[in-house]
Amino acid sequence: MFQGTGSDVGKSLIVAGLCRLFARRGLRVRPFKPQNMSNNAAVTMDGGEIGRAQALQARAAGVEPSVHMNPVLLKPQSEIGSQVVVQGRVVGNARARDYQAMKPQLMPAVLDSFARLSEDADLVLVEGAGSPAEINLRAGDIANMGFARATDTPVVLIGDIDRGGVIASLVGTKAVMADDDAALVAGYLVNRFRGDVSLFDTGLAEITRRTGWSSFGVVPYFPEAGRLPAEDALGLKSRYHAGGEDGRKRIVVPVLPRIANFDDLDPLRQEPGVDVILAEPGRPLPAADLVLLPGSKATIPDLLALKAEGWDIDIRAHARQGGKVLGLCGGYQMLGRVLRDPERIESDIEIIEGLGLLDVETTMTGDKRLRPVKGVSMPDGTPFSGYEMHVGATVGSGRSRPFARLSDGSDEGAVSQDGNVVGSYCHGLLADDRQRARLLAWIGAATSALAYEAEIDRVLDGLADHLAAHLDIDGLLDLSRRRG
Repeated sequence: MFQGTGSDVGKSLIVAGLCRLFARRGLRVRPFKPQNMSNNAAVTMDGGEIGRAQALQARAAGVEPSVHMNPVLLKPQSEIGSQVVVQGRVVGNARARDYQAMKPQLMPAVLDSFARLSEDADLVLVEGAGSPAEINLRAGDIANMGFARATDTPVVLIGDIDRGGVIASLVGTKAVMADDDAALVAGYLVNRFRGDVSLFDTGLAEITRRTGWSSFGVVPYFPEAGRLPAEDALGLKSRYHAGGEDGRKRIVVPVLPRIANFDDLDPLRQEPGVDVILAEPGRPLPAADLVLLPGSKATIPDLLALKAEGWDIDIRAHARQGGKVLGLCGGYQMLGRVLRDPERIESDIEIIEGLGLLDVETTMTGDKRLRPVKGVSMPDGTPFSGYEMHVGATVGSGRSRPFARLSDGSDEGAVSQDGNVVGSYCHGLLADDRQRARLLAWIGAATSALAYEAEIDRVLDGLADHLAAHLDIDGLLDLSRRRG
């Protein structure tokens, strides 16, 4: 099990790289994260949802994602707290304090999923959440040492030297842990080192002296990791162009408080013909060739936030002047005339006016639609594959001009009469090279030879090679324990 001294220390990528490395050695590898908190989720083939990082790790291991790879997923939304997803299915909502009381009830599902994965694996690589140093959350814990203790799983602690204070982080984590928890920590590794690694030899020696833990190595900074899909919205700013470079078309993305499935943007940031510009609160939207409204975990509260910034005025003005607008999932719902929430699923607001750029309206319903989809965009018949993940049903005359026709024969999405505004519930569209080329042509941007899916696999292979060169891989493998 790989735990961290804090969030965003690189646990997900370390596990992804090791999944690829051990799979290339011929082992049946499975990733596992007992509890995740993310609004960037993936749909499994059986119609459940898990954290996006576990889907990437499954890909690295060469297997289909399963709901058992992430049995508890928390999806933060507005005032009602977080949506709680257990083994791929929504079971309700909980505020932070209520969830703490709920955790012990979720441990059986976590252990069940872990047992199911273990039956079909030579090796399960487990990712923790946050940090075991958060001892205020230790009671009832299912994400870190609570899980490790329940399953007798050895732990490797990851520290991030790039953020500074890595010696104190690792030593301090040992200092606050209970002795029984600390006894399960077999060692540590240091991630994201820049410069001459030998300069940290004395640092490693001091960490080992103060903790009694073994070092499994120092991982130098791996810049190409930024080309892989991110799970945490905290890292969004550093992943996109600042904007305004000569010759590039400008794609402006309003960043709203509950942005979700933002990996839809990742393929665009690798295209040399466009700048992806994240519009931050407190500023008007910059001039754009395309305004892209991404998914949202809570569409109505995010629409309120968009209006509070005055961005609704900017977007309408952009559309009046012939500018292109694309709304995906929650962004599609915002583009309609009206959004209704009679059951108060997202907030206490029953009805709100949308942007009015598509002649559709949406009613929030209790059922969540989760499914992989395939189809062709209309009217040119360009194929695509992706997935749906949303609540709400959208109707209206605008749907007589659908964006796509799905493989089951149904129409999907809507297009404005002038063809400049498009809405779709399909995530993953832009990872399809054919659809991305179509969008680039729509806004007049230069296309490229980027094969996005092949690029992801190339980076995963490079990450595996990078870890093999800098970690004690055989030592890590020796930690694994047979289950019987």
